[in-house]
Amino acid sequence: MSITLDQQLKALVRDVPDFPKPGILFRDLTPLMRDPKAWRLVVEGLANRCDGHRPELIVGIEARGFIVGNALAFAMGLGFVPVRKPGKLPGPVEGLDYSLEYGSDRLEIQQDALAGGPRVLIIDDLLATGGTAAACAGLVGQAGGEVIGYGFVAELTDLGGRQRLPGSEPVESLILY
Repeated sequence: MSITLDQQLKALVRDVPDFPKPGILFRDLTPLMRDPKAWRLVVEGLANRCDGHRPELIVGIEARGFIVGNALAFAMGLGFVPVRKPGKLPGPVEGLDYSLEYGSDRLEIQQDALAGGPRVLIIDDLLATGGTAAACAGLVGQAGGEVIGYGFVAELTDLGGRQRLPGSEPVESLILY
């Protein structure tokens, strides 16, 4: 019996109980990122799954989405655009405030980052409740881009984040919990 990509990658994800607060089981992807063969599998796996969506740009969500998104953009021969927390980007920005289960937050993108209406693939390391990725999709639309899909290294399926994402664009996740 051959081992699946999901199983290979899960073997390198470290479970950290009670982080960042009691009752939370944190899925730490940094051991997977440290392993060069596994990291290559992650980047190639996402590139293979997302290539058919024909993105023109990769948008990565701060902060671990920068790591995954930049590697994926390089592998696919695409440009990369960061979506950041407030006050981190120079020049004029577009911003979007959004609600979370424990408060509110804000995401920003440079005003000219999505000029010309590019087809955008939103990338992050992990999909949990979907609030941040959904807000990023709203911000991409507000800034003139067209969201054509989402990519994640891991997805916590019990939290229903996929259902919170706007539209019917495809969601690609390599590891499912």
